[in-house]
Amino acid sequence: MSRPFRSARRMFFSKAYRPHRLAVAASAVAVSVVTYSSLKNRPIQNDSLPPRSFKSEYVSEKLEGSVPNSGRDSLNTLVWGSNNSQKLLPKIEGPASQVLRSPTPAKWLHNVALRDIAFHKEYAAAIDARGNVYQWGHGAEEPSCILKGKKNIREIRLTNSKIYALSTSGNIFALSADRASHLNPATSTPWPTGWLWGGKNFGNFQEITPNTPLDRGEKFVSISAGQDHLLGLTSNGRAFAHPLNRNANAYGQLGFRKFDAPDPSVQTKARIPVELVPKSVIDPFSRASPFKRSNLTPNPEQATIHIDLPFCPNVFEIPSLKGINLSKVVAGGRSSFALTSTGRVLAWGANEYGQLGLGDSVTLDTITVPTEVILWRMASSGTQTRCLDVFAGGDLTCFIVERARQVTAQRSTSIEVLLSGNGQNGSLGNNLYTNVQGSPVRARNISNLSEYDDVTNSLKPIAPDSVSVSPTGHVLLALKSAVGCDLLAWGRNYDSELGNGKRSGLPSPTTLSAPDGGRLIMRRKKAKEVLDLEGKVWKRGVEVEQKAVAGHNCSAVFWKSHK
Repeated sequence: MSRPFRSARRMFFSKAYRPHRLAVAASAVAVSVVTYSSLKNRPIQNDSLPPRSFKSEYVSEKLEGSVPNSGRDSLNTLVWGSNNSQKLLPKIEGPASQVLRSPTPAKWLHNVALRDIAFHKEYAAAIDARGNVYQWGHGAEEPSCILKGKKNIREIRLTNSKIYALSTSGNIFALSADRASHLNPATSTPWPTGWLWGGKNFGNFQEITPNTPLDRGEKFVSISAGQDHLLGLTSNGRAFAHPLNRNANAYGQLGFRKFDAPDPSVQTKARIPVELVPKSVIDPFSRASPFKRSNLTPNPEQATIHIDLPFCPNVFEIPSLKGINLSKVVAGGRSSFALTSTGRVLAWGANEYGQLGLGDSVTLDTITVPTEVILWRMASSGTQTRCLDVFAGGDLTCFIVERARQVTAQRSTSIEVLLSGNGQNGSLGNNLYTNVQGSPVRARNISNLSEYDDVTNSLKPIAPDSVSVSPTGHVLLALKSAVGCDLLAWGRNYDSELGNGKRSGLPSPTTLSAPDGGRLIMRRKKAKEVLDLEGKVWKRGVEVEQKAVAGHNCSAVFWKSHK
């Protein structure tokens, strides 16, 4: 800086050139007098609202109809992610964006408690408190009831062509996913001939029965659907499988190859034998190089078997699991899992991304025989490992594992969340982006957590309350806390299915924010009034709790009724 410029700068900021304090004060008083005079002479209209800050107004509106844990008597369902074909917000709510980037209240579900809800690619379905099934999406104006009566449905599972429902009495029903067949039964395409045999036909839905009678008092207690197959568990711990189409066993996910189905070409109760052979068995060298294949299979087209599979109204017990007492069966996209009563996991089906969790040394893309998943590789010597629960969706699998170890005179217990499969969107939750993960890895922020128990005066492990794995690669996990359950999310986020307003994936579990800016905490409470999907009062004073659902490119938090 030049010397003349510094001299001018000192002169400008010198005391002689500073404004006098009295002049500043006089100016402020003059401005105040003018402002008061203008306000005094200006009339105030009677309909003017009392002044309040933007923040208080915004929070008040959100608490009134959006926040699921606001403590009010009302029940509010939140949805976010892809709204393709209006599967989140039907047209009855007015024009809506194709993508909801943050949790948005579904006004048409105000004060409604559901038994279950599920979202597929272009449609959704739910069970209201009365046990009736409703379907919407495909650009429909409003939800329509597709199964009503005394069936008392408790669970639903969605596929490309069928909706499967389980009643409280243990009956499995299949409904068409084509909404037009329910709205116009007279003009819709009739069911295939195969629907007429082997089960009771009720018009627009079909009962799925076991091929052999169940034991006395035995019934189905849960179902799980993949892309092309369905699994069912009975109260006696037996596992059954049902083929949806000819791709139902392309990766051995059924657990068997041979079964019989009704013959659609004859008008009798004749059945035809069907064999669905996995691709890896039909052509073991399908992944080999062209040079290698030319020497092994001169004509690869001869190894392809085309089967026109008729609809089969039966479920079949998995032969290799007979005699094993199971507590849960889960279907991934093209894989299957069975949890035994002793805390062990069996897996079979597709394994290109390591989703079966059999280890990095298992490089086969197809496992046709149920194989045990080794979950104690990461545990130290002397640690007892037991799987508490397993969840699957698409090409991703989540295991909830308990590890117990005797330390001096006390027994130390911890809970870990392990994931395997396709983690290219950060779906493994280990802060990495891995395409193939055969050995289950520990998710960050939600494993080995503990809290102090005032009753026992000791630390106890914190276990997840529920987990939902979407078919498209994102995970929602409810973690127990003192005030409820914190909702955490991670994985794929192309359609804002994580609800954070962004489109980039999250590689580690992160808490979600409620519309009021706080943590999204899911709670349990007694509802003052519960409505069904017809808008009628079902019951009052009913215990309900919030549950999270991860669907195709979308998510939701709804109030669940257990009655």
